[in-house]
Amino acid sequence: MAEFSSLRIDPKSGFCSSNSTFYSKRVPFPLPSNHALDITTFISSYPHHGKTAFIDATTGRHLSFSQLWQSVDSVSTCLSELGIRKGNIVIIIAPNSIFIPIVCLSVMSLGAIITTSNPLNTSREFAVQMADSKPVLVFTTSQVVPKLAGSPLPIVLLDEQVATEKTGQVKIVTTISEMLKKETKDKIRVRDRVYQDDAATLLYSSGTTGASKGVISSHGNLMALMQSFSHLSNPDEGEQTHICAVPMFHIYGFGAFAIGKLPQGSKVVVLSKFDMKEMLSAIEKYRVTCLPLVPPILLVMVKEADEIRKKYDLSSLQSIVCGGAPLSKDLINRFMEKFPSIDIRQGYAMTESTGFGASMQTPEECLKYGSVGLLSPNLEAKIVDPTTGTALKVNQKGELWLRGPSIMKGYLNNAEATAATLDSQGWLKTGDLCYIDDDGYVYVVDRLKELIKYKGYQVPPAELEALLLSHPQISDAAVIPFPDEEVGQYPMAYVVRKSGSNISDTALMDFVAKQVSNYIHTYIHIIVF
Repeated sequence: MAEFSSLRIDPKSGFCSSNSTFYSKRVPFPLPSNHALDITTFISSYPHHGKTAFIDATTGRHLSFSQLWQSVDSVSTCLSELGIRKGNIVIIIAPNSIFIPIVCLSVMSLGAIITTSNPLNTSREFAVQMADSKPVLVFTTSQVVPKLAGSPLPIVLLDEQVATEKTGQVKIVTTISEMLKKETKDKIRVRDRVYQDDAATLLYSSGTTGASKGVISSHGNLMALMQSFSHLSNPDEGEQTHICAVPMFHIYGFGAFAIGKLPQGSKVVVLSKFDMKEMLSAIEKYRVTCLPLVPPILLVMVKEADEIRKKYDLSSLQSIVCGGAPLSKDLINRFMEKFPSIDIRQGYAMTESTGFGASMQTPEECLKYGSVGLLSPNLEAKIVDPTTGTALKVNQKGELWLRGPSIMKGYLNNAEATAATLDSQGWLKTGDLCYIDDDGYVYVVDRLKELIKYKGYQVPPAELEALLLSHPQISDAAVIPFPDEEVGQYPMAYVVRKSGSNISDTALMDFVAKQVSNYIHTYIHIIVF
């Protein structure tokens, strides 16, 4: 409270009238003082009593903390021998796996940069991202390899399958299982000194508008996220077992589960892909206490609640963390009627804020229906009128701006987009229309940014418009979000044919389907004029 008093900050709302800034009401945490520190070393130095780090939900394979760090040591050595150095970019294209944390920690320990891609993407989408990020090595699975046919990049397989003639012309150099056999005793790795300000991850996001962009987050950004998780953990909740049912190629799955639970020694059960029955079975089998979801999955649980409770024992489940899109008050109430013993903890974050934003941590905070919680520790916020640029006060709606130790370094190869998103004082313009109430709780009202949210996935309308306009028989196209209770929003395209063309909506659907991910094109509705 002394800090609040010196700045004349309202302790109830966190608002400072002298600079129109909201300050987090959460107790601030210290940041590491050693500037020459990488995120892998930082995480491995955290003291805890945890024994099992990861469990594969399908195979039941356990990875203890000691096995995890031995594996990181082995893979780091192999990467060094492959010539991976500080500043190199390594890409992972794979479904969730207990191997992804090993690869990420190994890559970042060398000062190299990890980037990820959705394994459901098409060859074209992979090519676009690789042309932008210029990776030097690929970690992927045999199932994805055919989409990389013709790529000159060396590939490390994350599964045991041997490449067949169907994989095309690719250069497979080894497998993760072979890397894990590497003896590290007396081996000398080539390691450059890594600093907190050095780039650690390059996760792709559509940001506030336009096409997908590479978000550069530093080792220091990730350390702030880890400190936040540790600082907010509640020892009264006992030993926690989390299930990772969200993709690790996204900041949600990567930040919270691939690396986020390691400092506390928590156990993470990993689902290779989302399947409702497999998820519920894993919750029962491994006595999961915390489940991350996006709103459409929560809706399914509500609709099928009676059948779920008959078939599965979910008594271990204490909380559901919901992010990716706002939850309606009606859906929250319906869920609480069906599952009264499970708290719903909403949260808000962006790739550009390295998983920081707002969250709920206690049952009391969860009662603030419609809110996404209190600002994360060490975070400042402004609510800004999008028309005038004026900073607003409590209970006034405007664009949410964030500033703090987790804010990205910028977008890769895109100074214009970086300047439009980050101002000279370090404020991140989120593109979300929000307000903060008298108690300091954040409410997301709408989006200013041109972005469609399908089941929590970002679908940039600009990319779909550009793809449609590349068709020789189309003169104009516009893509808008169309609301849907089950998926949130799906893309609807309005298309103008060129004079003399009679191309059908079905033909255009086929054209789009060949060039974008399945989860996108399946839900595009095209109206042809």
